[in-house]
Amino acid sequence: MPDALAVRPPAAARLRTLATLGIVAALFVVAYVQTDFDLWALFTGSNDFFRFFGRLVPDWTALPQIWRPLLETMQIAYVATILGTSIALPLIFLGSANTAVDPVSMWIARTILTVLRSIPDLLWAALFVPILAPGPLPGIVALTLFTVGVLAKLGSETVEAADPGPLEALRAAGAGRNRTIAYAVWPQVSATMTSFILYAFEINVRASVIIGFVGAGGIGQLLLRYLNFFDWSGMAALIVVIFVVVLAIDGLSVWARSKLI
Repeated sequence: MPDALAVRPPAAARLRTLATLGIVAALFVVAYVQTDFDLWALFTGSNDFFRFFGRLVPDWTALPQIWRPLLETMQIAYVATILGTSIALPLIFLGSANTAVDPVSMWIARTILTVLRSIPDLLWAALFVPILAPGPLPGIVALTLFTVGVLAKLGSETVEAADPGPLEALRAAGAGRNRTIAYAVWPQVSATMTSFILYAFEINVRASVIIGFVGAGGIGQLLLRYLNFFDWSGMAALIVVIFVVVLAIDGLSVWARSKLI
């Protein structure tokens, strides 16, 4: 009996746990009520749901007009991933505590990355379309900035978690910052960073479909056209193609990441 009592958490810890759970539950109830979420309407509307999806019979004759926008979507995602990676890598090392030049530059780099990360890709696209004109260019710029924010966040945490032993050894031997990064940090994080880059490409392929809704190029513009003209059969064919392509990219990316890490 004493042993059982010894492993029980202190009363203060139990109270904190109960208080946290109570706050989470209270916030859920408030959000549930204020958003007018109606679970009953969700179930009673299932007939309309199935009736709508009954119209989505793919029209495979639409495939010839799908391939070109699909290729453009892939190209937007690919170019944005490469450009975003090229910009993010220097910022990662500038914004990491163990590889920064000084506290001021580290703060500036982290502030820039926070701003980039706080704006969604769709909003970036909506901002650049009026400036750069509708088409792939604003989509590439939007996804490039989005990629920088995502990679820098993940990469900075990885760099700061690197084993400090090799860094200290090279610094003690008189190596400069660039050599320390090249020979002590990069070998430790290169595989993980490559995995993050592949993951960013996955995200960009999916995001490049959505940003087309605001005129940023790619297959999203074709999808919006089908929606506007109530062409459910063409939209169904397009959805199937997008699903297959994204599924294939996800599978290849997961396989590649499993080989790297």
